[in-house]
Amino acid sequence: MRHLFLALPLLFATPAAADTLSSKVAADMPSLMQLYRHLHANPELSFQEVKTAALLAKEARHLGFQVTEKVGGTGVVAVMQNGPGPVLMVRADMDALPVVEQTGLPFASKVQATTDEGIESGVMHACGHDTHMAAWLGTARRLGEMKDQWSGTLVMILQPAEERGAGARMMLEDGLFTRFPKPSHVIAFHDAANIPAGVIGYTPGYALANVDSVDIVVKGVGGHGAYPHTTKDPIVLASRIVTALQTLVSREMDPQDPAVVTVGSFHAGSKHNVISDQATLLLTVRSYSDATRQKLLDGIRRIVRGEAIAAGIPEQLMPVVTLKDEFTPSTYNVPAFTEQMAALFTQRFGKNRVVETPASMGGEDFGRFYRADNSLQSLIFWVGGVSAENMAKAAKGETLPSLHSPFWAPDAATVISTATEALTTAALEVLKK
Repeated sequence: MRHLFLALPLLFATPAAADTLSSKVAADMPSLMQLYRHLHANPELSFQEVKTAALLAKEARHLGFQVTEKVGGTGVVAVMQNGPGPVLMVRADMDALPVVEQTGLPFASKVQATTDEGIESGVMHACGHDTHMAAWLGTARRLGEMKDQWSGTLVMILQPAEERGAGARMMLEDGLFTRFPKPSHVIAFHDAANIPAGVIGYTPGYALANVDSVDIVVKGVGGHGAYPHTTKDPIVLASRIVTALQTLVSREMDPQDPAVVTVGSFHAGSKHNVISDQATLLLTVRSYSDATRQKLLDGIRRIVRGEAIAAGIPEQLMPVVTLKDEFTPSTYNVPAFTEQMAALFTQRFGKNRVVETPASMGGEDFGRFYRADNSLQSLIFWVGGVSAENMAKAAKGETLPSLHSPFWAPDAATVISTATEALTTAALEVLKK
């Protein structure tokens, strides 16, 4: 997708630039940028977002929201009831990644922390969640002062652990849809590292993928490397499995049904002349539909067992396939609602700043909200963060930093102002009197 948007104009006409909402957002930007820089310099890992949550919960209370903290761990739910009408939930995610920042920004993170796996690492908002939170607060401020223009209930949530694929599930299990007003509409945005700053991208239908992590432990009979006939070599068997897995997508899936099976890690053995008794494969498996997901997972189990049988592995040493708990379901944007919001954004920002984008094989646990109740009108959209200067470099073939890169530094002011205006516009439409 890197070159998808290079032909778009880098200067935009904004039909509504002079209206009240735009001017209010512009006036609030110094404060929001101050918050952004603070959040960027002080990131927190998944389920460790204690200070981040407390800071933003305090801001929401100041705006008149009823605020509940520690929902699903460190999550925050802020509710503003303003008469009869729909219930709109606006979500932002809070967590950062165990990445050592290399952007060179004057407010770059120097934070060190320990992951749940016990690994010491630098911490960075390498996925742009700091821009998400700043726009979340900007939207809360605008809607709080525009209560005469909407009617209904606004539920604004700060979600932990999106990077772990667990935060949305934890908030739902902690009563997000039962302890608090249940939404009729759910909306969020994500910054994008392949779209010009200020451009909004939308995808009707499946927008992001099912993401499964699969561990395969291949067992064998170890021994001396000089006498392989006395062993059952797990490295050879695991290699056969890796090769056979490639046929799942290339020969078993409909070419028009996107799917990915990637072996990201192959670990076995510790010495040149020792045949190990075990090899471990770590896979990422991605799809859109649940049927495709199940076909891939079943195929992995079938291939693993079949290759083991072909290698003469006894039943008691059959490989073990483990599906990890932190599965991220695909994200589905309700088509009619998505098109409605896209038309609304086009009216506000102009047609050059709103583009339909292809679905991504990335994962986002925002999809769990729609999964919990598919009567919801649900949408997550992109807001481009690549500066005009960097888009020009990309047009010349230069590879730019992606999300999760230690070098990713979005045009934060443009992302935050665009997202704040878009989220507020969408909310006013959903909750219009």
